[in-house]
Amino acid sequence: MIFNRSISEPIVKDKTWEESWLGLDKGLIISWEKGREMGQFDPEMAQRAKDGELVVLGWKGGVEKPIKVKKFGSFLYLAMWQGLRGENLLVDLDKEINITCSRTKVTTSFTSDNNKLSLDM
Repeated sequence: MIFNRSISEPIVKDKTWEESWLGLDKGLIISWEKGREMGQFDPEMAQRAKDGELVVLGWKGGVEKPIKVKKFGSFLYLAMWQGLRGENLLVDLDKEINITCSRTKVTTSFTSDNNKLSLDM
């Protein structure tokens, strides 16, 4: 299942918790919108993300320091990161997406597989 939303759409402010987190998108849109808001309040972090850095955010996926093991991240991170970068939301829940952090050179595999996400790596 693919979720997408244009960056030109306004941020929705009046959603209930249930609408935000329990809908078909499972929180992707609200995470993306929070990333957009973060970009407005922290332009330095937004620029680092635009430069390809997987900055540390509230979801699993950011890279603080180089590691030697495989890293997995959640699609909620990917959605927030896309919003922080000022990009359209585009997440395909049926495919893993690999992104290499420009700062640490660590590749993170973004996945919806909870078994992979629960690994402590």
